[in-house]
Amino acid sequence: MRVTVYALLLSTVLAGYSLASTELKIQAKQNKQLAAMAKKESALMINFTEQQSLNSWRITNDGVMGGKSQGQISLQANKAIFSGDISLANNGGFSSVFRPIEPLAKALETVTIDIEGDGLTYQLRLIVNLDGYRMAYKQSFDTVAGQQTQLSFTLADFQASFRGREIPNAPVLTSENIREVGFLVTSKVAGPFSLVITSVSFK
Repeated sequence: MRVTVYALLLSTVLAGYSLASTELKIQAKQNKQLAAMAKKESALMINFTEQQSLNSWRITNDGVMGGKSQGQISLQANKAIFSGDISLANNGGFSSVFRPIEPLAKALETVTIDIEGDGLTYQLRLIVNLDGYRMAYKQSFDTVAGQQTQLSFTLADFQASFRGREIPNAPVLTSENIREVGFLVTSKVAGPFSLVITSVSFK
């Protein structure tokens, strides 16, 4: 009889441990799912449906160095259009557009752009503040006139540059340090440019 009681007690204890273990596994799985959802929700997608969002963008042309290039950004059918004219006068030849973003979550790895180009080469630029300096991390991409395409880039592959010069020993780009997003076009041939931007998102 005593053995039976001990056996029942042991069985009850073991069942309790098994139940607790199962509950811990379920809780761990739920925590993992919540973390994944939080990370997904923390990913940024820039909104092109509201004029207020468009007003966050600012144009920087080669006029800062005496050039004559002109750029602008407009909103049309829930898309942003970065357009203008490149001039080679006074050693000019570029136009760019940037906007600040809210701080991103850590460990985001990629940025994806949905664009339609005009056959020119553009740069996607992500801006960080490093020791008080505004440093750009860039990734060039080619476009085909009239063709909409989605491009994804790994943040760690972006090349750091400062005032047009590449910085090979700069820290690897991380999502939590990004403060601005922008596009730049530069050309050795004068003429119009137009880049349609449907979305910019980080994951």
